[in-house]
Parts: sequence; C-alpha cells; structure tokens
Amino acid sequence: MTFEHIRVEPLTPTIGAEIHGIDLRKPLDATTFEELHRALLDHKVIFFRDQPLTTAEHVAFARHFGELEIHPFAPHEEDSPEAMRIEHDEDHPGRENFWHSDVTWRQEPSLGSVLRAVEVPKVGGDTLFADMVSAYEALPDALQRQISGLTAIHDFTRVFGRGMKPEQLREMQEKYPAAHHPVVRTHPETGRKGIYVNGAFTTGIEGMKSEESESLLRKVYREAQVPEYQCRFRWRPDSIAFWDNRSSQHYAAADYWPARRRMVRVTIAGDRPF
Repeated sequence: MTFEHIRVEPLTPTIGAEIHGIDLRKPLDATTFEELHRALLDHKVIFFRDQPLTTAEHVAFARHFGELEIHPFAPHEEDSPEAMRIEHDEDHPGRENFWHSDVTWRQEPSLGSVLRAVEVPKVGGDTLFADMVSAYEALPDALQRQISGLTAIHDFTRVFGRGMKPEQLREMQEKYPAAHHPVVRTHPETGRKGIYVNGAFTTGIEGMKSEESESLLRKVYREAQVPEYQCRFRWRPDSIAFWDNRSSQHYAAADYWPARRRMVRVTIAGDRPF
C-alpha cells in the first residue's frame, strides 16, 4: 500500500513501525484513518513521537478504531474510566515484565491498545513486542499440526486475583469466567494465523493432562522470546504505542526501579477469537 498522508518507517522486517507526519490531536479523515489501519495490520504495532495528547484526545483517537472497554481490575484516570492508569515508582515496582496479550481472559479479548507515556525514567522501562504470526509461521510443521485445533483456557486469577479476599475473588470469577480460545488464532482482518496463548493468562489446554499441557505450552510460549520476531521501543514523554493485540504480545521491562514511570492506556474492544 502506498501511504500519502503519513510516513511509515519500519523498525524491523517483521514487527514495529514509527509513524511520522501526523498530529493525533486532530480528527482523522477517512484516508488517514485507512492508512493508519493498514500500517497497524502490516506491522502489528505502530509508534508515534511528540504527541502531547490530553486524556480526552487520547480517548477520542482510540475511539476511531472501535468501541472502548473499561478494565475491571485496574485504576483509571479520574475523568475517564476508559483511560487506564499504569503507574510505578519506588514504592510500587513495575510488574508487567512477562510476555502476554492483554485481557485474553475476556470472552471477547481486545482488538488493541493505545499506550501513552506521561512520565518515563531517564533510562530503562522499554517495552518489547513480539510478532506471534511470524512466530507461528516459523514453527516446524509437526508442531503446527500438533497445536492446530486445540483450545486453551484463559483466566485472570493468577495475575489479578492475587490479594483479593475470597468472597471478592468468587464474585469476580462469576462475572468474568474462564475463557476458551484457540491456541492458534486466525486474524479476523488479515486471515493470517498466529499463536494465541501466553504465560500470564493461559492456564491449560482442554482435554490434556496437566503435565502434558504445561510441557506443550512452555514450548509454544518460548517463541515470543525469539529476537527475530521482536522489536523494542524506548519511551520518551508524549510517545505512543498502538498495538494489535490479536497478532502480538508485549513485555514491559521492569529495569528502572526506583524511578517513576507513568503511562495511560486506552483499549479497543475486540471480538471472539476463532
């Protein structure tokens, strides 16, 4: 696709691109929206620099791409429940340092997220992204056949259930029961297949004994750690990352303690994986 309204600078051959020539504070016309949409599908995560958005402008930009969701376990900005606050400092160290796709414990996990840097450490706190489509396509044929057609179980409890009182945990588990998604997901827009299990929220594979399931999942999880499928983004204030949660995983490096890191995330609702 030829881009006429934006300039797209790929970070790696498989994942990540910086987008230039756009002010996200301004409304998107149809052509610019389509170019951004295509860049997101092609590169899985797109980055923007020097975008001093207010929370309202941040929410408005994300809303171009679909209905927004509210995270039930995370704090949000005072004036906007769609704007999730991610804040770490000396007393609250970073803890998102594991490979994952967001909210796969939902019955309809998110399409993607728009993450904005408000305050970042002088060094450290990068976010890494992995292309799970390329990871799947590079698997040996035998392993592709082995995981094709399998269904995995996803649950919020291991990450967000810690510290909950038993009655609160039971209430939230009833409200957000475990979700069952294919181990290999087909992207609803591109039609490409990708790995759709992650070490944060996946708890097992349907119909498998625990030991067999854990062994197979560990083998598949490792693919996110391959550098050839990754890009790494160094944050500056007013930088933005917009990732496709259906085809990527991410890892927030927690190497900046005791420095302060404050981010705001707005997440676009998705659909049921198939």
